[in-house]
Amino acid sequence: MQRLVVGLLATAFCLMACKKEEASTPPSEGAQERPVAVPDIKTDKGVDLEKKVVYIGALNDESGPGAAIGKPFAAGKRLLAQQVNAGDSGLLPPGWRIELVERDHAYNPQNAVQAYSDIHDRVLFLGTSFGTPNTLPLRDKMTADNLVAFPASQSSEMARHQYTPPIGASYKMEAMRAMDWAVEHAGGADKVKAAIVAQGDDYGKDGLEGWSEAAKHHGVTIVSQQSVAPGQKDFAAIITALQQSGANYVLLTVLPSASGPILGTAAQLKYQPTWVGQTPAWVDRFFDAKVIPGAVFANFYWATGLTFWGDDVPGMKDFLSLVAKYPNTPKDFYTLSSYVQGRVQIEALKAAIESKDVTRAGYLKALKGITRTTAGGMTVEPVDLSRFPYETSVGARVLKPVLDQGSWSVVAGFAPPKALGASAAKAADDSK
Repeated sequence: MQRLVVGLLATAFCLMACKKEEASTPPSEGAQERPVAVPDIKTDKGVDLEKKVVYIGALNDESGPGAAIGKPFAAGKRLLAQQVNAGDSGLLPPGWRIELVERDHAYNPQNAVQAYSDIHDRVLFLGTSFGTPNTLPLRDKMTADNLVAFPASQSSEMARHQYTPPIGASYKMEAMRAMDWAVEHAGGADKVKAAIVAQGDDYGKDGLEGWSEAAKHHGVTIVSQQSVAPGQKDFAAIITALQQSGANYVLLTVLPSASGPILGTAAQLKYQPTWVGQTPAWVDRFFDAKVIPGAVFANFYWATGLTFWGDDVPGMKDFLSLVAKYPNTPKDFYTLSSYVQGRVQIEALKAAIESKDVTRAGYLKALKGITRTTAGGMTVEPVDLSRFPYETSVGARVLKPVLDQGSWSVVAGFAPPKALGASAAKAADDSK
C-alpha cells in the first residue's frame, strides 16, 4: 500500500511538472494559435486569422498632379474601413476587421512600382491603385503574386487584365456616349466640329479612340487633337489652336489640374465651345466659386457612368448618414466613388470568408462570383464581374452642373454608345 501511494504521488508530481513546463514554453516563431471561435479558414498573405484582420493595400496620389482626385479617393476607403471596424455594419461576418496599408506614389509610375514592392507581401489585395499610368507597370507583378488591385481608373486596359477589375463604363464608352450627345445637342452631325484635349497616356488614348470611333459612326469631322502632360500649367497655345480650328464641341480627357486652367484660359481668350469632360476631368471643388468662377462652367457638361453625390439611388440616404458620423470626410464625388468601389471589394471579401478560403486565389474566385451587385444600392446599373474581359458597364450619361446647388442635372440618361449597335442596347436593357 505504501509503495502504491508513493507511486501515485510521484505520478501526480510528474504531471504537474510537465504542465508547468508546457505552459512556460513559448510557441515557436511563426506559429499561429487559433481561438476556438475562428473557423478553419485557408489563408496565405494579408490575413491575421487570430485577430480576424484583413490587410488591404492602397497606392494613392495625395501629393502629385492627381491629388485633387487622389485625396478624396483615399478618404473613401478610409470611410469604409471606419464603417466596417465600428462593428454591426453587416458588411463582413461578426468580429472581422480591415486595416489599410497605404502609400503615396504622387502619380509617379516609378514610385508606384516601389510602393507596390514595399507592401505587396503584407496585403490580401490592393483596394486602390491610383491612375492608369501608375497601374499599368504593376500588372506583371500582380500576375506573379496572384494579387488583385482595384484601379482608380476606367481605362479599357484595366478590363483586359484579370487582376485589375474596373467598376463602371470605360473612358472609351464615356467618350463615345459624349459624341452621341453632342450630335443630339447640336441638332445633327453636320453641325458638330469636334475636338479633343487628351492627356498623353493610356487614359488619353482611351478617350481619343472612343471619340474618334463615335465620330466616324456619325460622320463627324474631328478638327483638332491636342495633347497635355500631367502637371502642365500653360494652356494658351492649346486654346489658340482649338479656337483657330473652329471646334464647337471639345472633349476633355484630362485631370482636374488641367481642366480648370483650360476652361479658365478659354474664358480669358473668349473662346466658348461646348465642353464635355470625362469622369476624371471634374472634381467637386469646382462647385466652389472661390476655386474657379462659376461663369467658367457655363458651357461645361460631364460624361460619366458613375454615381454622383446626392444621386437618386437607393443607398444614398444611408451613405449620407454614414458620412455625417465622420465629419472630416470630404464631401466629394471621388470619396463616394472610392467608397462604392470598396463596397464591391468587401462584398467579395465577405464571400471569401464565408467560403473559408481567404487566400488570394480564393478572393479572386469570390470576386468573379459577383454577377449583379449594386454595392448596397450605390450604383445606378448592376455590376457584373463574372465575365472576362471585364465588362462591368457600357452605359454612361451626360450631366450639367447646377453650381448654386452643388449638384447635377441629367441632360442625357444612361445609354450605351450608338456605335456599338443594337446588341449593346439590348444587353444594357437586360442588365437592368
